[in-house]
Amino acid sequence: MALFYQHNINQHSRLAIWRIEEPEAFFLEKVPIKQDVTHPYKRLQHLAGRYLLRHLFADFPLEEIQVADTRKPFLPGEKYHFSISHSGNYAAAIASDTSRVGIDIELITPRIEHISHKFLAQPEKDFLDAYSQFDLMRMQLTTVIWSAKEALFKWYGNGKVDFRQHMQLRGAARVHANEWIQLPYIFRKEINQEVDLHAKIFNPLVLAYVIT
Repeated sequence: MALFYQHNINQHSRLAIWRIEEPEAFFLEKVPIKQDVTHPYKRLQHLAGRYLLRHLFADFPLEEIQVADTRKPFLPGEKYHFSISHSGNYAAAIASDTSRVGIDIELITPRIEHISHKFLAQPEKDFLDAYSQFDLMRMQLTTVIWSAKEALFKWYGNGKVDFRQHMQLRGAARVHANEWIQLPYIFRKEINQEVDLHAKIFNPLVLAYVIT
């Protein structure tokens, strides 16, 4: 069993990360596979993400999952709200029977600096400037911001989001004693909604989630 991390947010909402070390047959014992997932590595990621959903809630109806035109998976009737993410040989999932959720994981690599212009708004650039002398920490926090915005994108679920204009840091980030980072964001698309993103830095990845 390769459970990397689990966090019970509250009695209704849970998340976990799985490090994929098992063969496909391990997951197929419990998880149905869609026939259009043909690439072996993507099949493993697909299976691990859904395996986690049933790990979080034993009665999660995997067979009922549908995919919207925006590519967001959902359950008709919304017995659970859920979100799944993959990066490298890791998969993550969040599920809640009461709250809307989004999750993302990202491996920490220098590549993030090369694409940061696509998603960093000025408030985030100002935040990162405080770490300009600390290369590793800046790279980790840049990845946190990217992951947070990906989680927010999944939480929204309707596509067509500008990561710089529609999602912006609206205040100071807070690091709690349990090492969770709390990032206050404003989502400006159709409505203005203030949300808190929660993130944690591991080795070798970061995790971010939102729940409302």
